[in-house]
Amino acid sequence: MAAPVPPGAPRQQPPPNYIPNYQQNQPNSLSDDMQNLNLNRPFSMPNSVPRPSPFGQPPSFPSSGPSAPLSRPGPSPPGVVPRPLVPPSGSPPPALPPNMAPGRPTGPPFSQPAPFGSRPFPGSVPSSIGSGQALGPSSVATPQGLVAPPPPPSARPSLTASSSSPLTVPPSSLPGALISNGPPAPTFQGGPRFPPFGSAPQQPPMGPPPTMGVARAPPQVPGMRPLMGGFGVSAQQGPSFLASSQVMPPSSMLPQGMSAPTGVPFAPPMQAQPVVPPPPIPGSGQSPRMFGMPPPLPNQMTSISPVIGQTGSPMAGTSKIDPNQIPRPIPSSSVTLHDTRQGNQATPPPPATSDYIARDTGNCSPRYMRCTINQIPCTIDLLTTSAMPLALLVQPLALPHPSEEPIQVVDFGESGPVRCSRCKGYINPLMKFIDQGRRFICNFCGFADETPRDYHCNLGPDGRRRDADERPELCRGTVEFVATKEYMVRDPMPAVYFFLIDVSMNAIQTGATAAACSSINQVISDLPEGPRTMVGIATFDSTIHFYNLKRAFQQPLMLIVPDVKDVYTPLQTDVIVPLLECRQHVELLLESIPTMFQNSRTAESAFGAAIKAAFIAMKSTGGKLLVFQSVLPSVGIGALSAREAEGRSNASAGEKEAHKLLQPADKTLKEMAIEFAEYQVCVDVFITTQSYVDIASISVIPRTTGGQVYYYYPFSALSDPAKLYNDLRWNVTRPQGFEAVMRVRCSQGIQVQEYYGNFCKRIPTDVDLPGIDSDKTIMVALKHDDKLQDGSECAFQCALLYTTLYGQRRIRVSTLSLPCTNNLSNLFRMADLDTQFVCFLKQAANEVPSTPPLHVREQVTNFCTNILLSYRKFCATVSSSGQLILPEALKLLPLYTIALIKSTGLRTDGRIDDRSFWINYASSVSAPLAIPLVYPRMIGIHDLDLQEGDGSLIPQTLPLASEYVSDDGIYLLENGQDCLIYVGSSVDSNLMHQLFGSSLLDEIPAQFVLQQFNNPLSKKLNDIVNEIRRQRCSYLRLKLCKKGDPSGMFFLSYLVEDKVPTGGLSYVEFLVHIHRQIQMKMSS
Repeated sequence: MAAPVPPGAPRQQPPPNYIPNYQQNQPNSLSDDMQNLNLNRPFSMPNSVPRPSPFGQPPSFPSSGPSAPLSRPGPSPPGVVPRPLVPPSGSPPPALPPNMAPGRPTGPPFSQPAPFGSRPFPGSVPSSIGSGQALGPSSVATPQGLVAPPPPPSARPSLTASSSSPLTVPPSSLPGALISNGPPAPTFQGGPRFPPFGSAPQQPPMGPPPTMGVARAPPQVPGMRPLMGGFGVSAQQGPSFLASSQVMPPSSMLPQGMSAPTGVPFAPPMQAQPVVPPPPIPGSGQSPRMFGMPPPLPNQMTSISPVIGQTGSPMAGTSKIDPNQIPRPIPSSSVTLHDTRQGNQATPPPPATSDYIARDTGNCSPRYMRCTINQIPCTIDLLTTSAMPLALLVQPLALPHPSEEPIQVVDFGESGPVRCSRCKGYINPLMKFIDQGRRFICNFCGFADETPRDYHCNLGPDGRRRDADERPELCRGTVEFVATKEYMVRDPMPAVYFFLIDVSMNAIQTGATAAACSSINQVISDLPEGPRTMVGIATFDSTIHFYNLKRAFQQPLMLIVPDVKDVYTPLQTDVIVPLLECRQHVELLLESIPTMFQNSRTAESAFGAAIKAAFIAMKSTGGKLLVFQSVLPSVGIGALSAREAEGRSNASAGEKEAHKLLQPADKTLKEMAIEFAEYQVCVDVFITTQSYVDIASISVIPRTTGGQVYYYYPFSALSDPAKLYNDLRWNVTRPQGFEAVMRVRCSQGIQVQEYYGNFCKRIPTDVDLPGIDSDKTIMVALKHDDKLQDGSECAFQCALLYTTLYGQRRIRVSTLSLPCTNNLSNLFRMADLDTQFVCFLKQAANEVPSTPPLHVREQVTNFCTNILLSYRKFCATVSSSGQLILPEALKLLPLYTIALIKSTGLRTDGRIDDRSFWINYASSVSAPLAIPLVYPRMIGIHDLDLQEGDGSLIPQTLPLASEYVSDDGIYLLENGQDCLIYVGSSVDSNLMHQLFGSSLLDEIPAQFVLQQFNNPLSKKLNDIVNEIRRQRCSYLRLKLCKKGDPSGMFFLSYLVEDKVPTGGLSYVEFLVHIHRQIQMKMSS
């Protein structure tokens, strides 16, 4: 392994109550909240004015008070303390007392444009993720956590209109075909900031956990309910359902005659089983209620009657389906309070896309770990019959809601945490103490262990230890243990940040180099403070340029490495230097780089050689390598060719060969990435390009090292520097850790089958994560290896060993225990739609590069069909074959399935780099962001003044169908990455002038920057965009789309409920197709 921390970087001792991934909360420290995301700061970095606080900084831990409201740029209010220009040295400062508002700058310097809406409060989650409304400030839970209980069943919003209402057929075609990405998305020019979420008073990390004085109605058991009666036959004349051969014309997306797969489509087969509906690829299993809707009542389901005969052919006469009656997400702005366990039983979690406050009462929060089914099937046969996947979504460092209690830190001293001596499972609330507390039974392997003498405590009348409620590890599903020396193979690594910047001719001319240097210069002040923080900078074109940052020199010295075939580091020291010793040199260098290379005519890029050389410099310590790349790597190690052009010229290959362009060109970069991971180097790549760069090959490095790809295509010097800056700032300030190892343990009878995500795996049981942060999610596929006992519980435990930014070694342990069942109906009632679908999305993304798209789309459809077939065959109570029966918890599964089929990654008409980025993004995306990735949110913004609010800033969402888009309207559509604003051809000129400052659409440039004008409509639009950015934890790129040009067609391609002229079915047609497939399999 690598050497210990080098001299000159002494280990810094954090405060005793310091929580790992949170920075301390005081006026002169880093930001205490996420409310201050800046935009469009100029390339020069003025240091004569107070810095605004970074948008992603977590709150002080374990205790923090509510933050002061934020305002637009202007004079600072009384009592605000500006941030010093140079961070103070020494240990991280202690937290402020609870309920004391920290003094922070409330706006950016006067020389900067207006800020936009903020990131979520550290520890918050996007309040409205998915297709739905957001949680507005007025509806957020109070600091005391007082939340309105779920509405009674009678008040529950209905998913559909009355079954007796007239039924109509939706439009059957789009005005155009799916197309590739168009011009760049202009970035938004700020609006007013919003007050942060209220933060609940929090308790110290040790001692009895606080009780929350919140009364909550007991949750209802999920089930199936007939929110949609059978669709009747309308007497009105209209197009009838076509015959079998007409309803499903042969297409590239959904070929006829799909047969059930014989095993898990995207995973190795678990075991040979009897002929039953196949094990599925992850799909969905949560009720369509969203954003806090109460669970449905038991034994309820949805039935859809397209009036199709027993053989699948349409009956005589005409029939129509009203698109308003088919299942769609129902948004809600309410916040739910979720107790993870009640009455010594696990409670089903709220949807991942909802806004909820989790109270850890023995199981971990669903933010940290969710299961695809909230009851575990006792046998593999039962699981196979259900056709549902069994998997976990694990997000170990996920941001909690601001009103949730902090994770408690437990220090067992030199003895370390109590563990099972057989399976090494960590102590948790589900381990049972016996023999007057002298022994405990492991809930994973069943072994009875001796209780350590200094940990012994007598049992109470209820069989629990008398001190259980005073020990976080015995009453909380998630705790953090202080690791002892036995968990370290070397001293904890320092916080190292190495910036590698492309200075080739293209990068200089497009402004990408200047944008990167400006962003880095501004972010330097947001790096962790103290002597353990180290930085290095290098640039590259056809050669590599290192810089000696030692203070002894009056200015940095450039050291050139010309050999890009056999690279080396010119200096063993002084290339990576403590930030406190080189801050002025770093700022001077970053200001000089764009000028130094402004006349460069070197078009080549030695990307592979540059990251190899930077790795050699970081090898002794590890750390984060942040690379800014603009062109296709063309020389040196890992040089690539323009495979996209080769693929286009070989048009005869068609779809059969298209997927091969999504695979890495060779193994060179993969081998380098494995070596990087071994030495704890995490690589993030910021691709600022206007051409093909082969993301399929480049992304191998960040995926293997726990990093991330950021993609700015086509890069715009006008609008993208703001997004680049904010992405970089969030990257270095979000909760994160270094040199991590993660393992998931399961109870006897279940074992881990496979891990999916951004990591390196050298041994089967563990995943190595050189970097881990709050945004990264890992999927864990499970399988049976024995039978489980009905009525018992099956436990899962995720243990993450990592190093904090301040050099502490910690073990974050999250435990989830779920009941086992032999009842198939229980599996469908307890299915988690969001988790199942996200797991399936990740497996599909993993399969796309190695499988023709046609086959992947076929597997996607079979996955949906087989689950609904199993339910129809074994659980449904309705006998009519003319109805499509959907389990209540999975009624949105067909909608999400057709949306996935039409998504960027599974289409073949888009750019190769766009598809590669989609695959890379999906591999680590969290559940709340995965749903809008395939089913975006669309709202009308032309009638904001007329819409009645429900306490949320985000207006009512619209179905993704062209019938809801009018020529005289303006619409906003966002998917968590991009924000499209579509302008119809007949929009009122006065409305245009209010929103965009121009009465003529042609006068608005394609790369426009949204500004706030002096009228209520413009303010509302800015408020909405700000709130969406805060919810998504992402500075979305804005793109203006006009009807009648390619940008308008690009917008329409996101309307996934419409029929696609190139062969894609509409949502209604897809429901008919699914129904026919089920009928065929039922009759065979």
